[in-house]
Amino acid sequence: MIGSESAEVGPAPVSHRPQEEGSRVASTPSPPARPTGPSEDPAQFAQRGFVLLVLAGALWGTGGPAAAVLQSDHGLTSMSAAVYRLLIAGVAITLVLLLMGRLRRMVWSRPLVGRLALNGVLHALFQLLYFGSLALIPVGLATLVKIGSVPVFITAGVCILARRRPTVALMIPVVLAVVGLALLAGFPSTDAPPAQLAAGLACALGAGVAFSVMGLANRRPVEGLDALTNAGLGMLLGSLLLLPAGLAFGMAVPVEAQALGLLLFLGLVPTVVAYLAYFMGLRTASDTGVAVGTIAEPLTAALLSAALLGEQMTALGLVGAVILVASMGAEPVIRRVELRRARSPR
Repeated sequence: MIGSESAEVGPAPVSHRPQEEGSRVASTPSPPARPTGPSEDPAQFAQRGFVLLVLAGALWGTGGPAAAVLQSDHGLTSMSAAVYRLLIAGVAITLVLLLMGRLRRMVWSRPLVGRLALNGVLHALFQLLYFGSLALIPVGLATLVKIGSVPVFITAGVCILARRRPTVALMIPVVLAVVGLALLAGFPSTDAPPAQLAAGLACALGAGVAFSVMGLANRRPVEGLDALTNAGLGMLLGSLLLLPAGLAFGMAVPVEAQALGLLLFLGLVPTVVAYLAYFMGLRTASDTGVAVGTIAEPLTAALLSAALLGEQMTALGLVGAVILVASMGAEPVIRRVELRRARSPR
């Protein structure tokens, strides 16, 4: 899963004091709501952000089956699929930015360049570590560790940045998400030697850390950097950093309609659209929403694999799917409860 995923086409900042807003976000990982009118409140913005994160996760889930068909039917390596995915997405968005004149009007600042560089490195690092784990340990185990670690790492990062302990309200959806994912993915066994197993687990955990850092870093807006530019230039840089590895594994693609169509789908839908939704949602989603919103990815991938690739879901997998849905459903409930508590007289 690479999701991965980092980036603000959408909600253009409406605050007239972006620097003050940025500093407030830096002090706490929960971005304040930015109402555009008297009828909108923080809860509406948090809900909108959470929905965007769930959408991003669901779209990322379509990438796994597409990549599986590219590898099994058309001979692409997993690394070449990852490079093409970022390259197609980065080039497509950059061309749009050029046609719109966005790049020409950009005011390049040190924070803006730093954010783009960070996202590019994290995109490349995430892909390298995840595909490194796939080469060392079974796919199911690598995916379980990588995806399952993200809610934990994000929760830890949220609490460290806010200098507080995790609340029960924050932990309940996270625990449900990890348990549900473990049941959905199963408990893959491996005959790998201890050193190889340790290296594979370390790579999978490293991929989870890279994705989590991307999520936490992009909750803080950078003046002049919208979601479209952030996603496009970040992924373009990431693809260029990954290109040597892709060439080493082989980048040949059969000139066939299905192969080329799947590559375009992989680069546009679970990458361009998914990362735009992800970066836009990060700005207003609650802490809990950021931690568990993208758990829709493994659920979508499992359902599509069962429907399109003939993979069967076990009884435990069905229970895990229900728990994953419950973990995402708990977020809006907990958000409303906390909002009522905040508004109630002391």
